[in-house]
Amino acid sequence: MSKMSVLLTLLLPTVLAAPWKVLDDNFPDPSVIQTKDGFYAFGTTGNGVHAQIAHSKDFTSWEKLSHDALPGPFPSWVKSESPSIWAPDVIQRNDGTFVMYFSAIAKDERKHCIGAATSSSVRGPYKPAPNALACPIDQGGAIDAAGFKDSDGSFYVVYKIDGNSLNTHGGKKHPTPIMLQKLHSDALTPSGKPVQLLDRDDRDGPLVEAPSLVKHGDTYLLSFSSNMYNTKWYDVSYATAKKVTGPYTKSTAPLLESGHQSDVGKLVAPGGADFLPDGKRILFHAFNNGENMKKGRGVWAADISIDGGQIHI
Repeated sequence: MSKMSVLLTLLLPTVLAAPWKVLDDNFPDPSVIQTKDGFYAFGTTGNGVHAQIAHSKDFTSWEKLSHDALPGPFPSWVKSESPSIWAPDVIQRNDGTFVMYFSAIAKDERKHCIGAATSSSVRGPYKPAPNALACPIDQGGAIDAAGFKDSDGSFYVVYKIDGNSLNTHGGKKHPTPIMLQKLHSDALTPSGKPVQLLDRDDRDGPLVEAPSLVKHGDTYLLSFSSNMYNTKWYDVSYATAKKVTGPYTKSTAPLLESGHQSDVGKLVAPGGADFLPDGKRILFHAFNNGENMKKGRGVWAADISIDGGQIHI
């Protein structure tokens, strides 16, 4: 090969495969972790369990497991008879223990709060810690927690204050900020006060939610979803910063939105994306039937590339 051919090859952009569907089941808000025996995904309450779990050896083919990763019992702050677990997310501590962050309905309330649970096995069962990690009931509660381990070994959790749960038809739209909470080395105990990373603006509709954080080089990338999850306007966007605490600058266009092509046709309402820590792949959900939520939300996988603080898919 000539020097010119080599140069042209290096200058050509990487061509990524279209996102591919990996689960037909109703498995919303997927999170993903890589372990020694492959990849694990966790999803919102459904199919008779509080926290759904799936496994893949290669990130291409996935199998949903039948057991409940978070079977309970739940601590006293949770409405145990119907906890409605949303968006469980798992990271691994330095001692090998796995920590699951989850949202559950708070006892005597109609709002969710965030808790954490631990297990010696990535498959669970996870045992919840006694106290809530974040519970701003007066602001609408808190949901969509996702763990993050920085390059210096520090642990954080990002989450959404669920302000839109306070909205009324035609009334004021409440803030839905994405928050960052630093944690002690146990990845359970808050260290200091949470920091706001970003909030919705006019193009986001009534909310931003479902954050996921990854670091690539010296840049932090924060993915999030905008608009309502049950509409075709739901999407995935991202923002970037040079410090984990921000300030974050939103991308000029969504990373994923309805109409984006996949291996089974055009996506509708893609959202709830989660990065692998290597910044090369994501999981996300979209409408199974390509029209609405009647058949639930299945899971898609995608390769991504990050260049100059921009994500390509």
